[in-house]
This record gives sequence, structure tokens and C-alpha cells, in this order.
Amino acid sequence: TFTITNLGAQEIESFVPVINMPECGILAVGAIMPKAIVEDGHVVARQMMNLTLVFDHRLVDGFGAAQFLQRVKYLLEN
Repeated sequence: TFTITNLGAQEIESFVPVINMPECGILAVGAIMPKAIVEDGHVVARQMMNLTLVFDHRLVDGFGAAQFLQRVKYLLEN
């Protein structure tokens, strides 16, 4: 089982959820908020969101989990 939990609607920027059996992973979605970032050497405001992936290392390899999170990031950005 995989769960997605969203506290962004309550303006929570980031959090770390706890896996409950029988979950193999849970993705925490934080609030979308304006943040100062450096883009092409200039400080600009961009809408940013934190994602936190928690997974059971007995079932999922860390590298595979990182690839999954990179793919989610890519899909959200594009």
C-alpha cells in the first residue's frame, strides 16, 4: 500500500509522516508558497512546495525511492 498525505491545505510547509502497516511508503505534500531562489544569478520569487518520501527500507531500495521522487518532481514541474 502507498499513501499520499497532504497538509499543504492547512499551510504546513513540510512534515514527516509515519508509515503504518501495511504501507510500504507515504508521500507528504506540503503547502505551495512563494520562496526566494537564485535563477541565472538573480534572486527571484517562485512558487515552491516540499515533498517528503518515507518508505520501508525492508521493501524498497533507497535508490529506487529517490528515482520515484525525481519522477514525481519532474511531472509536477512539467
